[in-house]
Parts: sequence; structure tokens; C-alpha cells
Amino acid sequence: MIPGKAFMIRALVFDFDGLIVDTETPIIDAYAEVFAAYGHPFDRDLLARNTGHSDYAFDPWQAFGPTADREALESERRQRNRERDRVQPVLPGVVSLLDQAAAAGVRVGLASNSTHEHVERHLRRIGLLERFEFLACRGDAPSPKPEPDLYRLVLAHFGLRGFEAVALEDSGPGTLAAKRAGLWVVAIPNGSTVLHDFAHVDLRVNSMADCSLTALRKRFENQK
Repeated sequence: MIPGKAFMIRALVFDFDGLIVDTETPIIDAYAEVFAAYGHPFDRDLLARNTGHSDYAFDPWQAFGPTADREALESERRQRNRERDRVQPVLPGVVSLLDQAAAAGVRVGLASNSTHEHVERHLRRIGLLERFEFLACRGDAPSPKPEPDLYRLVLAHFGLRGFEAVALEDSGPGTLAAKRAGLWVVAIPNGSTVLHDFAHVDLRVNSMADCSLTALRKRFENQK
């Protein structure tokens, strides 16, 4: 931000998983089902704390022992996950905020640790793919979140400075990535990320339905 200089919010940058569609809770639910099917206790909070990271920092199948067929377990987990994924709806407030941005001429981008195939498949399914001018996904930038590279890529595409854009994120790693790139950061945790650290964000709300473009502009524009 440049002290004393007036500026406008010219772009909104959305995360995808857990923010537009809750694809994160189904992952945890699928793990829980596999654990239950084989009679193993499941630490839901442990997995939830790793949601939003580019890779799990632990072995989720450790409880099954060193001789477990992890490939088969993961295949079963993915199948259960896919069954849930294909019916997940758009989360509250997403379409309204996209409509407000379109009406105001505010540009809309997306920054996700997931692949283009995953993000575009879901956006196409829910009819929102064409609402995003630019998608920055896994592999498009040197490092995933919590590094700022994906957000910097979106800013570069738009030709904007960080303080001219608002990032909407549901996870600790995502909000940290956006903050490191210099964007205003709004945290919208879901049931899988509510335990994450959001001390660094500019605003935290319970739902995107609580966000309007007018309110975001009033809060962030022309801050000194």
C-alpha cells in the first residue's frame, strides 16, 4: 500500500476448495468411512489441521500398520470421495458476490493449490467456469500456498498491485499466501478449517453470504 494515495479495489481473487465448493469435508468424511470400515479410530481434527496444505505432513494410514496396502486404501478413499464430490453444491454467497463483481466491472480470478482439471471440472459442473477471467492452479507457479506465487501470478495477469485486490480464502495456508502477496485477505472458514490460524487476516466472516462488494470496498479502499 502507498500511504496517502487513493486506490480502488479492482479485483477479487477466490480460492476454490472449501470456499466455492466444499470439497474438503468430503475428503475427511471419506477417510473416516475407510477407517470405520476396518475398525480403526480416526482423528478427524488431525486431518482437518492439514486441510489447505499442498501435501499432508503425515501418513494418514499409519494406524493401519506397516504392512497395510496403502495404495488399496487410498483407492478406496478416492472412490468414496468421488461419490461425495459430484453432488457438492455452490456454497452460500458465491454467486451473489460474482454477480456484484460483474455488475461493477471488478475483475475476478482464482488461485488454487488444486489442479486445473479438478478446479475446471467442478466449475463447469456448477456453471461458474466462465465467470473467472483467470485461473492460477497447481503447477502454474513455482510453489503452492502458503507461498505467495499463485497470488502473484494472478496480480501479474491483471496488472494490479496487491492492495487493489481482495483474496477470499477458507484456510490458514491460503490466507497466509494471499497476505504474503500483499492482498487484502478475507477468511471464510468452513467446518474443516475452523481450527486454522487466521490471526494475520484483515477480516473474518462466517459465510460469503456475509460479504458484499460494497462492504469490502468500504472497508479496504483508500486505507492509509
